[in-house]
Amino acid sequence: MSGEPTTQATRYLAERLNADFGFYLSNRRLLAERQSAWQHIEVFDNAQFGRVMRIDGCFMTSERDEFFYHEPMVHLPAIAHPGVRTALVVGGGDGGAAEELLKLPGMEKVVLAELDGEVIAMAREWLPGIHRGAFDDARCTLRVGDARDFIAQTEERFDQIVLDLTDPFGPAVELYTVEFYAACRRILNPGGVVSLHLGSPIHLQESMRRIGASVRAVFPIFRPYLQYVPLYGTLWCMAMASDSTDPALLSTEEVDARIAQRGIADLQLYNGATHHALLAQPNFVRAIFAQAAEPLRSGDVLADLRDPAELPPVLVTTG
Repeated sequence: MSGEPTTQATRYLAERLNADFGFYLSNRRLLAERQSAWQHIEVFDNAQFGRVMRIDGCFMTSERDEFFYHEPMVHLPAIAHPGVRTALVVGGGDGGAAEELLKLPGMEKVVLAELDGEVIAMAREWLPGIHRGAFDDARCTLRVGDARDFIAQTEERFDQIVLDLTDPFGPAVELYTVEFYAACRRILNPGGVVSLHLGSPIHLQESMRRIGASVRAVFPIFRPYLQYVPLYGTLWCMAMASDSTDPALLSTEEVDARIAQRGIADLQLYNGATHHALLAQPNFVRAIFAQAAEPLRSGDVLADLRDPAELPPVLVTTG
C-alpha cells in the first residue's frame, strides 16, 4: 500500500533486540506499507526521528538520525584512502550510503546492489531526506538482485565497498562469511577499503567476534570502530578492512586537512576528532575481540542472533 498517507491512532512499535532487551517508537502515522517477495516494508512518522523505515519489524533508518550510521560507514574508510573514484554499496536500498559516497570529490561511479527493488521504490518516494536524489544521480547505477552474483561475475574494480546489510540471520548470514569477504577483496583495487557492521557489543558479542574473525581471515588490516546509533537503541560496532590502507595512521589534523582539501561538506558527525573517537576501544570491547573465535563459513549460523519474528511478541502499554 502506498499513495496518500493513512491517518490512525498513535501506536507504539517495539523491537526486540533479544529476549530481554529492546525499545519502542511511537507510530504517529503510517505512510506506506508493502509486502515484497522478500520482506515486509513500512514507512511511518515518528515525532523524534521523522520518517522511519522498518523492515520485518526492525527499525532500519530514519530522516533525523541516519547520519549516525551512514557517515562513519562511508567517510572513515574513504578519508583514509588517497581518493575514492569508484564505489560499490551492497544493500543500502534507502540510498543513504550512496548519498554520502556522492559527496566525495572525484567520485565517478557508485554501484548500488540491492536485493529488493521495493526497498528502493519505497525510499525513493518516502525518504528523500535520506537519499537526497542519489538514485537519480548520473553517477549512480542501480543493480537489483543478489549482490553475490554481481560480485562473482563482475570485471569491475572498486576503490571502496560499503556493506550496508540487514542483520546476519537467515539467508543474509552468507554475506558475513569468509567466502563473501574474499569475493569482495577480489574486486577491490589495490589499497581499496571495505566497511561493514558487526552488530552490538552490548548483546551480540559472539556475532562481533565471529564476523571480525571472518574479516581478519581475508584482510591484513582490520579496524573495528564504535558508534551509538539512536534508532538502533544501542552501541553499534562497525569495521573497516583493507590490504594496505589503515585509518589508525591518520592524525586528527590530517583527517581535518583531507576533509577540507577534498571539499567534503554537509557532515553532521564525522571530523578529525570523531575519527579517533570512533576507533577508540573501551577495555570490554578489546576483551571481546581478544577472545578466540571461529570465522563464519558458508552454511554457518550465529547462535546469539535470532530473527525477531521468532521472539515472543511485546505489548507496550502506557500508564
